[in-house]
Formats: sequence, structure tokens, C-alpha cells
Amino acid sequence: MRLRETVALLDRVGTVDGRFYRQLTDASSTEELVTRWATALEEIPATLPDGSWDVSRVVRDYYECRRGDNSAQYRSIEPHDILRAWARHCDARMQRHTDPIPAADPDDLPAFLAELRTTRTAVATGRAAPVEHRALTGGSNPDIEARLRAIGTCIPPHTRTELARFRPVRAVREAAVVAGQPDPLSVRCDWCQAPEGRPCRSRRVRPDGSVRSNAPRATPHPSRVDLATAQHGREAAA
Repeated sequence: MRLRETVALLDRVGTVDGRFYRQLTDASSTEELVTRWATALEEIPATLPDGSWDVSRVVRDYYECRRGDNSAQYRSIEPHDILRAWARHCDARMQRHTDPIPAADPDDLPAFLAELRTTRTAVATGRAAPVEHRALTGGSNPDIEARLRAIGTCIPPHTRTELARFRPVRAVREAAVVAGQPDPLSVRCDWCQAPEGRPCRSRRVRPDGSVRSNAPRATPHPSRVDLATAQHGREAAA
């Protein structure tokens, strides 16, 4: 904040909180107050271009959240209250930020990290807008749209094949759809009582009839496949 912005901020505080100016007894105390606030808030911007931050709004919020309280029960605002609000604002910005890939050569580690730190600092201090996840697919991007038209999905086929061994149930469902067969998990399993969308389970019982294990199956029960096929046939006939 520039000095004139600090003075304007102090004038706003004095307008909201009548106690603020009562602590000033002479010109030297006024100068000391302005100097103290200007030094503490030197690195804090008064506003940000995107409107997400306004230091005068911090002052208003500080007093409005105490509306209805006895004035003797809370203190006047101090620089550290604004610094705390700015820290929360920076943290919220960084929570929305996704680091873009630096233009520097990854093999040049010092340059790569320096660019990364510079970008993060610019976002945290409000000099740059956060780069959010939705920017990858949000809006109109001809390259992304052309790729989606070419492969028909956000996940390339070879990647989907690699993922199949880590999610066997989904792989079975996708294979059935590709083969033109009904999705077996679209119906409830009468054998193990698995609901729609959930995999079948293999129940092992002890001699006394109690359940020993109830592990999920990679493939659905045959009766569930038959039920899904019959339902698919009825829907096709209708």
C-alpha cells in the first residue's frame, strides 16, 4: 500500500470507530500512527484488479461481524488483523491455483524451480490470477476439441487399457458396452443382493452358516448378466 492509501484507510477506520482518533494527542502521535501502519502494510495491496480483495472491505467486515456487541467488549482494528485477512486471502488463491508447466528446461533445475516460485509468488500476491483446473477444458480450445473428436473420450485408449488392471469391475462394464452387450451392473443382483452400480460380492460361509468373507467380484454373477440381458431385450423391443 502506498502512503496515501494508508492514510485513506486510517480515515475510514476513524469514521467507523470513534475510539480510533481519541488515542491521538498531537501531530507526533498521528505521524507515529501513520508510520506504523504504513510499515506494517507496505506489502499489502489496497485492492486487486479482479475485485477479490479490497482492504476497506476488510475493515468493514471486521466491525460488522461484531455488530450488536458492546463496544467495550472488542478492540479497535490493528494492522495484524488486516495481515491475517490478507494471509487467508492468499491461501484461498493458492488453493485454487494449479501450477502450469514452466517454460524452462526441466533438466535445468535451478531455472525450472525459479520460474515455478516466481509464478506462485505472483499468484499469492495478487499480481497474477490463479490457474485453475477447469481452465484445461473450460471455454473453447480448438486443440482439445479436436482431440476429443478424434479419440471420443478424455482418456486415450492405451491409457484406459493400462488402467483396466487397477479397476477390473469398470473394465468389465466398458468391455460389455463396447461389445454391444448390456451393462450387467445396471440391474440389481438377485444372487448376492448387490444394488445397481455396485459390483457383485463373493460370500464364503462357515459350517455354522455365518459369513466368513464378503469380497467384491471382478465379474458379475451369471444370473445378473442374464437379468441385464433380458431387461435390455425388453427395452429394445419397446
